[in-house]
Amino acid sequence: MKDLSNYRKSYEKSELLETNIPEDPINLFNRWFHETEEFSTTEEVNAMTVSTIGLDGFPKSRVVLLKKFNEEGFIFYTNYNSEKGKAILNNPNVCLSFFWHSMERQIIIKGIAEKTPEIISDNYFASRPDGSKLGAIVSPQSEVIPSRDFLDIKLKELEKEFENKEIPRPENWGGFLIRPIEVEFWQGRANRLHDRIRYKLEDNFNWKIDRLSP
Repeated sequence: MKDLSNYRKSYEKSELLETNIPEDPINLFNRWFHETEEFSTTEEVNAMTVSTIGLDGFPKSRVVLLKKFNEEGFIFYTNYNSEKGKAILNNPNVCLSFFWHSMERQIIIKGIAEKTPEIISDNYFASRPDGSKLGAIVSPQSEVIPSRDFLDIKLKELEKEFENKEIPRPENWGGFLIRPIEVEFWQGRANRLHDRIRYKLEDNFNWKIDRLSP
């Protein structure tokens, strides 16, 4: 067994205080997102972990890319027939998380998922490179396949089929909008006394702000 007991880091870059936060968590998310873009070496600031409850009853997490966020919530795209797609359609309660190591920050978002309108999925799909469009058609995501050649051969066939043609969005591919009901912001601090601020959506649609013990 490898002993990791000596893996330690002191977090001392910033602080998160109630005197300097907005009333709406989306505004704070926007601030942190752009600060990470501007001041960190993070290559994919929009990389986030999506956790779902699978059809087998087990939680499962995987990294996807956030493609849009606004006052309604957070949007990413996937194959609706994939393992995570089926899990979300069966149980829309999901968790998103961001960990920006260089900023010593983490954000955890609990929310309710719903499919985006088709026009939203159509517009985003149309903006993708042709290779990504064909990849969405080629891959029976999460299914068992016989080999890598299975994908490569199918891709070559579709490249010929759609040469100089518009590539349509598959019906089983599109976006999910995650409407947040709870957002927790974590800022690393010295001595493991980290700052944790939680926004919780109340019945009147206002956000209740609490400080949590680290």
